[in-house]
Amino acid sequence: MNPILLYIASAITGIWGVAHLFATKGVVAGFGNISTDNRRIITMEWIVEGIALLSIGAFVATATVIQPEAPTSSGIYAVAIITLVVLAIVSLFTGFRIAFLPFRLCPFIFSLSAVLIGAGAWL
Repeated sequence: MNPILLYIASAITGIWGVAHLFATKGVVAGFGNISTDNRRIITMEWIVEGIALLSIGAFVATATVIQPEAPTSSGIYAVAIITLVVLAIVSLFTGFRIAFLPFRLCPFIFSLSAVLIGAGAWL
């Protein structure tokens, strides 16, 4: 058990979530003249991903603060890893194909966080 790795992973994940929230307006504006419905959908999706990443980071940090070696904490770490891996795969086939660097970073950031959680929890 290495709580420092767990805290680093939760910080990276949470900071990337905050970055999504701050970037939402600019990302939506980058689509140009689109329908109101499409603008709302893109806004919603960016906010949802930001909140999801913040939540993953908060769950990992909270489990680590309260009782990192508890079976419940292991379950939280496992769910966080699975979620981050799924997000990394989705990002690899979508955002990674975009020339804009922050989109290309998502699969690496998600994977790094997943690896750090696994290493922190079980190595």
